[in-house]
Amino acid sequence: MRDIASCLKDILGAIEAIDAFIANMDFDAFIRDNKTKSAVIAQLAMMGEAAKMIPQSVRTAHPDVSWKNMSGMRDRLIHGYFRVDYELVWHTITVVLPIEKRVIERMLEKPTF
Repeated sequence: MRDIASCLKDILGAIEAIDAFIANMDFDAFIRDNKTKSAVIAQLAMMGEAAKMIPQSVRTAHPDVSWKNMSGMRDRLIHGYFRVDYELVWHTITVVLPIEKRVIERMLEKPTF
């Protein structure tokens, strides 16, 4: 099993990759760009895998990260049978992830795990 810091770095790296993928895009551009959608979904899935490896004690100590939603998003994307709610994905990557990125950066700067 990977250590907590490595999992957090994986999540942070995925957020940064997503930021780069959608730079200068609005929702309409995103929805028309199949390569970007696929790349974002792959990163969200990876984040979900990494989030599942975070111990419950760390999740409980950091409730400002939506760990359950992060891993649940992965499951919905992977097992969604080609039905992806791109409005939810867009909200997640433009509203939720920037907030969670700051929390994860703080967790890595001052680890308490």
